[in-house]
Amino acid sequence: MTSDTRLAFAHPSERAAATAGPEPLDRISLRDHIVEVEIGAFQAERGVTQRICFNVVVEVQPLTGPVDDDVDRILSYDRVTEAIAYELSDERLNLLETLAERVADRILLERQAMRVFVRIEKLDRGPGALGVEIVRARDDTPDSQAEAREVPHPELVYLSNDAIASPHLAGWLDQLHQMGRPLILCVGASDTAAPQVGHKMAQRRIDLLAIEQNAWVLAAKDDRCVVVATRTELDWAMKNGQTSVWAPSKIVLDSVDTPSAQPRDAVALAAWFAASFDATEMLVIGADLPADASVPLRAVAVDQDRL
Repeated sequence: MTSDTRLAFAHPSERAAATAGPEPLDRISLRDHIVEVEIGAFQAERGVTQRICFNVVVEVQPLTGPVDDDVDRILSYDRVTEAIAYELSDERLNLLETLAERVADRILLERQAMRVFVRIEKLDRGPGALGVEIVRARDDTPDSQAEAREVPHPELVYLSNDAIASPHLAGWLDQLHQMGRPLILCVGASDTAAPQVGHKMAQRRIDLLAIEQNAWVLAAKDDRCVVVATRTELDWAMKNGQTSVWAPSKIVLDSVDTPSAQPRDAVALAAWFAASFDATEMLVIGADLPADASVPLRAVAVDQDRL
């Protein structure tokens, strides 16, 4: 077996040692950290958990001066397991590749971290372990990644069907843009009844897709509105001044904290989504407010031209 092939299957710590640069770096490692989680792109992987195993090596700048047995001076192992736990709790993911990238990015936000090796394996999908391994290094400006993750809090607005059809729509959007915050619009299903089936999960998907159809109806009303379906798209839109219309299927179905609100309770579902941004409030135009919501709601009548 050649050295390259041996290293391909070696523990990430051996890979790190074999590819070290001229400047000496210290290493901390996490071995065989097993977590049960729902993950995977196949339908058979939805609604069930499976074991995934993490092996992580972080190369860190050596400390200057004595450690003095001070935990605050080192990169704690807890920061590695916390990065894993945070990314697993953020949303349900389909791909190990996505999870590995996010874990690596989060670890590299630590000032001491210079390079990270992340290996993730599924233990229950076959006779052996199926996985991915990535290597990522921080760039020359340590704070650039943290800055890239900083996203301003958006203004979230729910529009009823009457509001979508209102002649005030363009004026409302003008006023909302003048606030200077990223804008995310949410809608419910159209007034046309969606197909009804006897399967609970299938009905949920149908109802979510009915909301997405109406999102496209809103987007057709104003060229500033762009339908988006993922948090990645939303993050980009908020950083680049794009007005987004939320298509909820992917985020709702992939959420770790599954919303109790059903798609037919569209305002409550939008309020759950607003809470994921720690929104200070959600503006509701032309619809009744739900009895319970995790964010403050402010109602505006559909015949009101000023917000």
